[in-house]
Amino acid sequence: MEYPSYNPASDYLPLNDEELSTLDDMLTKLPSEAAMNIEAMDGYLTALLLSPKALAELPGADWLPLVWGGDGADGTAPFVSGKQKKRVMMLVLRHLRSIAVQLSERPDAWEPIFSIAVTEDEQELTDAEDWCIGFMLGVDQAADAWAPRFRDAELAAALAPIALLGGDESQLTPEDQARLNDEALHDALSREVPEAVLQLAAALKAD
Repeated sequence: MEYPSYNPASDYLPLNDEELSTLDDMLTKLPSEAAMNIEAMDGYLTALLLSPKALAELPGADWLPLVWGGDGADGTAPFVSGKQKKRVMMLVLRHLRSIAVQLSERPDAWEPIFSIAVTEDEQELTDAEDWCIGFMLGVDQAADAWAPRFRDAELAAALAPIALLGGDESQLTPEDQARLNDEALHDALSREVPEAVLQLAAALKAD
């Protein structure tokens, strides 16, 4: 199957709640441990859009299959049919276009997809870990191009909570591991992520 490249001029047809739920369900049920869930996918697509490498210039085959964990040796895994694969691909592309429009034209309306847990005392805890893991997978697609941003003091500070939540746990210091294991600190880090993304998007516009 040929993969379409991202077209920044494509129609803006954001997924409705039912379609977003359908995509979440389809990704969750894929028989692949490497398939992303809806949160990781959302973060991954966001990173691709904010990458120094223009997404429209990359072949779809270079980045789309990572959403479902790769195509396997026969090019069809992990889907049961080409029809199912095409359905997922079209929903992913529409969601990608929706993120692009919101970040560029209506940043106040942009909302990342995070997990929300409710504690016994009815407090809401935000968990952006899966989203950040997806974002860092997107960064890895063009790691050399992203490197200067992580060396820039202002942008590095903005990216810090994303890198901490989505980075390799084996590389964490004991102090950072303790922060991630603390529910309140994990929640606080997660709540910093949206502003960090908007700061990065604004910086790119200014360039």
